Amino acid sequence: MEEVSSYEKALDVLSSFITLRSPADKGSKCSRFEFVFDYIKILDLEEPISKMKIIHVAGTKGKGSTCTFVESILRNCGFRTGLFTSPHLIDVRERFRIDGVDICEEKFSEHFWWCYDILKENTNEDLPMPFLFCFFTLLALKIFTAEQVDVVILEVGIGGRLDSTNLVQAPIVCGICSLGYDHVEILGHTLRQIAGEKAGIFKHGVPAFTVSQPDEAMSVLQEKASQLGVHLEVAPPLDANLLNGLKLGLEGEHQYQNAGLAVALCYTWLHRTGHLEITNLEQTSSLPESFIKGLRTANLQGRAQIVPDQHIDIGSPGDLVFYLDGAHTSESMEICARWFSIAIKEDSQPQDNFRASHELVQMPPDERSRKNSIQILLFNCMSVRDPQLLLLRVIKTCASHVHSSKRMGEPHAG
Repeated sequence: MEEVSSYEKALDVLSSFITLRSPADKGSKCSRFEFVFDYIKILDLEEPISKMKIIHVAGTKGKGSTCTFVESILRNCGFRTGLFTSPHLIDVRERFRIDGVDICEEKFSEHFWWCYDILKENTNEDLPMPFLFCFFTLLALKIFTAEQVDVVILEVGIGGRLDSTNLVQAPIVCGICSLGYDHVEILGHTLRQIAGEKAGIFKHGVPAFTVSQPDEAMSVLQEKASQLGVHLEVAPPLDANLLNGLKLGLEGEHQYQNAGLAVALCYTWLHRTGHLEITNLEQTSSLPESFIKGLRTANLQGRAQIVPDQHIDIGSPGDLVFYLDGAHTSESMEICARWFSIAIKEDSQPQDNFRASHELVQMPPDERSRKNSIQILLFNCMSVRDPQLLLLRVIKTCASHVHSSKRMGEPHAG
């Protein structure tokens, strides 16, 4: 019988964490944010975390993309980077990137078992094992400590105020991406409540940036910033002219907003960590070459991703191409649909058919026979979300951009 690897054993143990109650279970002891500081002491991570030069990013939409841009920029500036994002698509190691590369199985296993064994030995009924995302956060910080990275980029999981990543007490700079309605059962049903939770990552005297927000959300961010003495600025979308004719590494017009926020965060990190020789903070008409390269080469799976598959025979001439996106709010579904509509128009004629089947989008066009190609939408929706609300935004947006020879029906919750 083939021996199970240390990495495979770690994955089996991680699956048991899924049964632990999360912050969504408000009556659970595991939802108490204060526990995370006990875990840090147990793992002896207090001092290492205090020395980390962290960029902390929250938001409803775009935080993963923003963090990816930030990591790519600073890596191309010559720094050793540690990036913690969520969720993963295929392999859990995607959440932990060192210098832009997923951590290898050997190192993941080493740090996993170190954290797990110590926590298992020192937890009890009063201080239970951390829930899954909390464990991932602790593991990430252990990994980044061991790998001696120069900068840590932390993406908030849910919310901000009570998120595990908010164990960080002295980040270098904070960012708040676009805000909207998501996880309302945890964060609140109004933009004011949601913005208040996101602004929970603000720390006294630590500069912060955000993007253009709805008035209701912006007023809360400004109130929280004022209370903590935080200098809050609105980062404008990146001017495409600053890229010298090149494209962003992440597709979609909305990524220029995320890229603008990332540039502001990087400038501020460089300034506050004493690396002014790398770039001039006052530059507005151009970007340093390292910034341009970072923005151009940034890569994140599942965000406006185009994947050609030339090995599948679909019974007609041409290749199968997947247009993939993990959009899961009504606003991001509309952005996703707009991106897809623009993407297929760039290299094809108006399509003859658009058929919908009941947050991942797969639409295969025929590259060589555009006139006869068929676009097929595959839509998946978790039970906690409203398929009527989400899919209708896709249908309406695509209908206004892409010609359809058949009228699409209303989505159903089946």
